[in-house]
Amino acid sequence: MKRGRKRREAMLAYALLLPSFGVFGVFVFYPFVKNIEIPFYRRSSCTGLGVRRRCDRTWAGFDQWRDILGGDDFRHSLWVTLKFTLMTVPAGIALGLLLAVVAHQRLRGVTIFRTIFSSTVATSAAVASVIFVSLFGPQTGVWKWTIEGTPILQHPTWALPAVAAVATWQSIGLAFIVMSAGLQAIPDDLLEAASVDGAGSGRRLLRITLPLMTPTLFFAFVVGSIGAFKTFAEIDILTPGGGTRDSTNVLAYAVFQEGFVSQDQVRAAVFAVGLFVCVLLLTLAQLRLERRVKYVG
Repeated sequence: MKRGRKRREAMLAYALLLPSFGVFGVFVFYPFVKNIEIPFYRRSSCTGLGVRRRCDRTWAGFDQWRDILGGDDFRHSLWVTLKFTLMTVPAGIALGLLLAVVAHQRLRGVTIFRTIFSSTVATSAAVASVIFVSLFGPQTGVWKWTIEGTPILQHPTWALPAVAAVATWQSIGLAFIVMSAGLQAIPDDLLEAASVDGAGSGRRLLRITLPLMTPTLFFAFVVGSIGAFKTFAEIDILTPGGGTRDSTNVLAYAVFQEGFVSQDQVRAAVFAVGLFVCVLLLTLAQLRLERRVKYVG
């Protein structure tokens, strides 16, 4: 009787999950597998249009993978992405932690400041980019900020830091919420005992708060790094085309450029898989490091 009931419950569970599996299979897993398959073939002549388009294919092995991943374009986009991540993730977490520490104080009206600090979480990347274009855009900006006579968003050196500043501002809200949750999980008794022992606010932050918030900090690093590697809207709106001399052509935008602008499916597929592998390795490395240091302090 119990076995039959468990079987029926299992069948019901699978039936409820089947629509989700179908959606993921059609729109996620199948395109992902096809994306890996494309670079293994070379395409020659094509006939037809749309879904009826057919191309002659010949096996290429890993030749196209090796040529594209070892090329200057992929390495340049990867380097730009790494620089963008280093500019945005640590700064966003540091500012979010600073604001969370300030808002964690027992002060009158602090709820208002918490709302203000977390407000950027409701602002999408596209909206944030449009706001900054209206302020610093080379044609329509209120403040046409130039460096050496070149608008900052068109400068080959300063365009990436400018876009990183926009992305950091947009990410502060999420970082503030995550850091605030981590602070609330710290027992007040520990901080009060340290205060009684004569530890100042800075010492309490470095010796008690930060060690106990290690899991929260690593979570923020993982989420922030993945978000930085997937950055697209800020690049497309603030520096269309990847900026001067491809100075802001991060990997996610390079996939769009190769696939939809240059119409090169092979290069776009390799760039996309390379982006996926980078994010996967970064996440695994950070999670492995987290298991080692999460109980420090």
